[in-house]
Formats: sequence, C-alpha cells, structure tokens
Amino acid sequence: MTTATTDERVLAELQRDHGPALLHFLLGLTFGDRQRAEDLAQETLVRAWQHPEAFDAAYDSMRPWLFTVARRLAIDARRSRQARPTEVGDAVLESTPAPGDTADAAVHALDVRAAVRTLSPEHRAVLVQIYFRGLSVGETARVLGIPAGTVKSRSYYALRVLNRTLTGYSSRSSTWSSPSRDAASATST
Repeated sequence: MTTATTDERVLAELQRDHGPALLHFLLGLTFGDRQRAEDLAQETLVRAWQHPEAFDAAYDSMRPWLFTVARRLAIDARRSRQARPTEVGDAVLESTPAPGDTADAAVHALDVRAAVRTLSPEHRAVLVQIYFRGLSVGETARVLGIPAGTVKSRSYYALRVLNRTLTGYSSRSSTWSSPSRDAASATST
C-alpha cells in the first residue's frame, strides 16, 4: 500500500481487515467500556489517515502499527481522565443530599445561643473557654483561676443542661421552657 495520500478505499479496507481485532483489543484496554473503545478505534483510524507514511512501512500487516497507536491513545486518555476530577453520573447526583436550608441553621444557632444564656455565669465561662476559644482543660483552669477538676465538672454539667434544654426545645417544636431544675443542679457544682 504505497501511496502519498491515503484514500477512502484504503481506509475502508483497513477498517474491514483490522477494525474488529482493534476494537476487541481496545475493549480490553478500556475494561469493557464499548463507547470509549469505539472512540479510540475511530481516533486510531484517523491517525492512520493522517500518517500515510505508515502504509509504506515494511510491515507484513498494518495491525502492529494500529495496535501501538491504539494502546498509546488509550494510555493518554486514561491519564487525561485521572488528571481531571471524576465524572459524576446522574445516579450519584440523585443520591446526594440537597444542601440544607440556611434558615434552619440560623434558627438552630439562635436556639443554642438562647440555651447558653440559661447557664450560670460560671458554667457559661467554662464552655466559652473550652468550646468557643478552643482551650484545653488546663488552659481554661489557668485563665479562670480554678482547679482543672472544677473545669471538668462545670463543663460536664453545663453540657447536660444544654442537651436537655435543646432536646426539650426540639421535642416541643417552637416553644421551649428554661430548664430550672437542671440549671439549679448545674449551678450547685
């Protein structure tokens, strides 16, 4: 097949003689992805059309050249897919939870603030240091000038009060009462 330009007849003959074997080879390289294998086979034949000098080589068959080009194209395509973010199908999008309503988050934040206000100043001070400022128990004890055991005790009882307050709020929907009994027991510590 020695021609300066590759005509359609030669390409059709190439497709007929080597197309099925090329597709089978590419199916193995693409792990059975028929669409991708067909795309790569088509790209391989385009490369053969773009490089008519390949027909002048001393091959008994064009198959080794085609398989080499196809393998390189498959490797390039795989590297290209790995370099960009993973494609997401519709099934994944359907199972992804919708973003939450920001109004709900704002309401919850207000509930937490209201619940924190029900705490005694001592308990509130401990929670502010530990949870809002990120201090350790030892650092909180130094800042507040109290023993570490007292910091642990106050944080424990303050969290219990908050838990009961917020749980009481969520179970009574939009109204919640101050946890006077829990607050009284927490302030005695």
